[in-house]
Amino acid sequence: MIQVSWESWQERMRSYGDAILCSYSEVFFLRGRNFGAMVMAITFLNPNAAIAGLVAVIAAYVFARFIAIDRGFLASGFYTYNALLVGLAIGYLFKVTLLTLLFVMAAGILAFVATLTLHSLFTIYLKLPVFGVPFTLVTWTTYLAAARFPNLYVSALYNRPHSGLETYLPLEISGFLKSMGTILFLPDVLPGLLFTLVLAVSSRILLFLSIIGYYAGTAFVALLAGSFDVAFRDVSHFNFILIAMALGGVFLVPSRWSYAVALLGVLVSAIVLEAFKVFWSGFGVSGFVLPLNTPTYILTTLLFLYVLGSTGFPRMARFIRETPEETLDYYLSDVRRYRGTAVALTLPFSGRWVVWQGCDARWTHQGALRHAYDFVIRGPDGLTFSGEGRVVTDYHAYNKPVLSPARGRVLKVEKGIPDNPIGQVETVHRWGNVIIMQDVWGSYICLAHFAQGSIRVAEGDWVECGTLLGRCGNSGYSPQPHLHIQVQISDRVGAATLPFGFVSYLSGGKYRANEPVVEGEEVEPCFPDKEQEAMVTFLLDDCHQYEVFRGMRRVGELTFVVRCAPDGSTYLDSGRGKLYVGTQQGTFYVYSLVGDDPYLRALFMALPRLPLSARDGLRWSDHLPIGILFSGMIKDFLLLVASVVPNIADIRVDLRRIGRREISGVVSYPLLRFQRSVSVELEEGLGFKTIRVDDLALRRVSGSVRGKDFGAHLGGPGSEGMS
Repeated sequence: MIQVSWESWQERMRSYGDAILCSYSEVFFLRGRNFGAMVMAITFLNPNAAIAGLVAVIAAYVFARFIAIDRGFLASGFYTYNALLVGLAIGYLFKVTLLTLLFVMAAGILAFVATLTLHSLFTIYLKLPVFGVPFTLVTWTTYLAAARFPNLYVSALYNRPHSGLETYLPLEISGFLKSMGTILFLPDVLPGLLFTLVLAVSSRILLFLSIIGYYAGTAFVALLAGSFDVAFRDVSHFNFILIAMALGGVFLVPSRWSYAVALLGVLVSAIVLEAFKVFWSGFGVSGFVLPLNTPTYILTTLLFLYVLGSTGFPRMARFIRETPEETLDYYLSDVRRYRGTAVALTLPFSGRWVVWQGCDARWTHQGALRHAYDFVIRGPDGLTFSGEGRVVTDYHAYNKPVLSPARGRVLKVEKGIPDNPIGQVETVHRWGNVIIMQDVWGSYICLAHFAQGSIRVAEGDWVECGTLLGRCGNSGYSPQPHLHIQVQISDRVGAATLPFGFVSYLSGGKYRANEPVVEGEEVEPCFPDKEQEAMVTFLLDDCHQYEVFRGMRRVGELTFVVRCAPDGSTYLDSGRGKLYVGTQQGTFYVYSLVGDDPYLRALFMALPRLPLSARDGLRWSDHLPIGILFSGMIKDFLLLVASVVPNIADIRVDLRRIGRREISGVVSYPLLRFQRSVSVELEEGLGFKTIRVDDLALRRVSGSVRGKDFGAHLGGPGSEGMS
């Protein structure tokens, strides 16, 4: 019992420490305790500011826990880094005494409260990150309040540390390094150099942006002011570094477009920066007092983000990862892996049909009605009819069953319109016999041109996916028998359409999970198999154990337990990594890997997705993130290049099913002539029996066990093989 309590206490202290260290990394738009530890260590080059910053962030965290805010909510450091900056700002200007530390603690708590309040307001009403707004407001408040507190000793009473390295470097370099150090109130070359080195280790993209941002902004100011010497001595140009990093690599996905936006933001901010200096000089305050300059990068960045977000800029980062490289890798693999839309339906028929008219087509699918598809059936001769095609019964699609494309409720039915003779169309009742239904997600689905008298459902009926709705006809504005389908904004017949796609279908002999179909494409629905679904259904708390072999030699062991994340997603937790998995609309996916477990990485590589159809010989393709194949400097270099040339990050996986339980394929990356053979063998009710990547093999050694034994597995014999 004592050991359990001690371990629990250690775990709690470790989580507290990690959250505090992450507050330091958040200042540079990064995540992670290691980077935060390095940044914190560097701040102690000015012990006065460092102590005040540390006390402020600890006070904020302790207060948050005191009011029962969950540790997981605070773990990233996002809600406490403003308190850290406030503490550093106070320590930069005031000498640390016991009284000052009490003042810092109060200011840190105020910064935390302001962060939570403003975060809610910014997120709900402006759709913007709260950023450093709380820091600016609280710092200004504390500076103004300090004027009434004569017992706080200002910086004139003590000497700030100074390395003296400035005299050994060209002004152009020392100016950049001093500005880099100024980000954490250390306007000196040495801390700036250390921050630059740490940034170089953590993110080459952020380092690149910091350099181009600083020199572009400083050169612009120099040209406007007429003095490069004065411009490079201005440490307030740290604003250019932060703006370039925020716009170019954090809130926008790193790319040529984000780099261009970052440079434009830097140029605009030069005007804002000088305006703030003039403003403060009117109050007799030097414009070089560091905390008074921070609104420049905050205001500029927020203005750009608001405009870009409101206009639908396509490169806005929906998921911000630990580094810009991780964000870019996630984005590039995401757009290749999931080409479909949020609204995805099953094909409303069986057998092979052809897309006769697609979206934005040359006939009727235009304007507000552009998101729609028409389907027909072609015979072996490529024609949609047999015989002379003069009557509706000559057409292959006529009277074929039309199935429900989703689960939902029937809202409207119109079924009294006769089928047109071939060569004629109905211009009054253009939609003909029509059904409008609403699926379980709230989408309105319209299917039109049913044969007269064929509709088998009534308004108010609940239908499952695949329920017979009626039969294909030639009613309404229909020159030949075909099926029209669209997703629209309301239940009104003829309402404006919305983008949508189809799931689980075959095209060109390959399985498509969720992709848009194109005009002229022949498609066929591919239905899931219950037995296949059971093979990849992972039950929460179940534990799976594998032996790992390289050739014939045992090299380690993989043990993972099935967990549920706070958002409801499922992941496989090995202790070193988390592999997020799930099943959607007939397809099993491996979504992402968090952490550094080479064996979970092998699983991701071998089976990034699996159609739940049991068709022998079924083929499909997928794409992998660069981080699944490469790590370290190679990965970061490739991603830096990929931010400018995205195709360099295209890693392809081609797979096929052999029987009901075996999948094999190839992972290829032509750029580096990389190729790996992969295979997976499934086991009913137990997930993966074997996983192979070239000569690396993971073999199950036992069936599933309850998750309560997970700790024993991790700590038991063989656990050292996971390293």
